[in-house]
Amino acid sequence: MKYPVITGPTASGKTALAVALASDLDGEIISADSRQIYTGMDIGTGKDLEEYGSVPYHLIDIAPAGYKYNLFEYLRDAREAMDNILARGKVPVVCGGTGMYLEALVRGTHLPEVPINENLRSELSGKSLEELSGILKTMKNLHNSTDIDTAKRAIRAIEIQTYYHENPDAARDVTPGIPDERAVIVGVDIDRETRRRRISDRLHARIKAGMIDEVKALLDSGIAPEDLIYYGLEYKFVTSYITGQMSLERMTESLEIAIHQFAKRQMTWFRGMERRGFKIHWLPYDMPAKQFVSEVKILLAP
Repeated sequence: MKYPVITGPTASGKTALAVALASDLDGEIISADSRQIYTGMDIGTGKDLEEYGSVPYHLIDIAPAGYKYNLFEYLRDAREAMDNILARGKVPVVCGGTGMYLEALVRGTHLPEVPINENLRSELSGKSLEELSGILKTMKNLHNSTDIDTAKRAIRAIEIQTYYHENPDAARDVTPGIPDERAVIVGVDIDRETRRRRISDRLHARIKAGMIDEVKALLDSGIAPEDLIYYGLEYKFVTSYITGQMSLERMTESLEIAIHQFAKRQMTWFRGMERRGFKIHWLPYDMPAKQFVSEVKILLAP
């Protein structure tokens, strides 16, 4: 079964189009957004969960803010979600603008297998499933229930989390696999000037909607400023404003410039994907949703 991958730069309106498509196909969204993964980071990441309506979604709100989710975890979780969706006879609709995640997924990239840690296994041996689950809960959000249905799975999950916490660079040691020929990549095409206007309008709307208060709440919850700055863009600049490093005016101006630069980098990544052999079917951002759905369904036809 072919499945659609909907992508495009920030502010292109890809989420609404992907939701319309998933609704028509009786599908479910698999997010490919590297920051919507985190709970409590809603306004700044533009989750807009009300857009999904009754369409199920995956890989949103699956890790606590402050955690550093990596590519290994994304590939593991996205493939698990895809297998689950397909097993239930539904259509996976991948949607997001994180080019690294998207390309690794459709390229069939696999990260190195986490080695066995005999000392850790010996240390955990004999612990109950409840005890192991408690340890795992301190390391990750248990969005994946198969991690903890047996003690053996729980020990392996702890082993994996321990390895990637101790070796964060290991996630960069990627090897190509077999490209997923089922994936049909559709890009939402938006002209530069319209994109810039929408980015600026959206930023001011998010500030009015409480984005600064959202970041304050995250800091007040005990998340270190440097951990929020790590996520970049809204969280980097708003944290700098809250901690007194820049004025509101400078923060807003600097953030707006940074988001424009980010959108430009996204487009550079997509063009790079095309040079690397990926076919991206570009459809205009202002195409009516009904027409967009029809066009994509033609591309998905056997």
